Amino acid sequence: MALFMDVHNKVEGLTADAVAGAHAKDLEIQGQYGVDYKQYWFDEDSGKVFCLVDAPDAESAERVHREAHGLLADQLIPVQEGVIPGH
Repeated sequence: MALFMDVHNKVEGLTADAVAGAHAKDLEIQGQYGVDYKQYWFDEDSGKVFCLVDAPDAESAERVHREAHGLLADQLIPVQEGVIPGH
């Protein structure tokens, strides 16, 4: 499994309810592809959304978004989890 941060640069009409609903749809089908959408962050004013996802590969993470709600990320960046020393 690999950890990715996906970035949606401008989701039109973004609201807290809309992003929560899209995330819930991801959670409904993610198991079919061995994917785990862990957390998301968003900014309503800019329309930006960030999703942290553990997936076998980038294509599997993208497939979940495509099938769940059709909102594909503009970027899918491989990341590694970091820990701040002393925290």
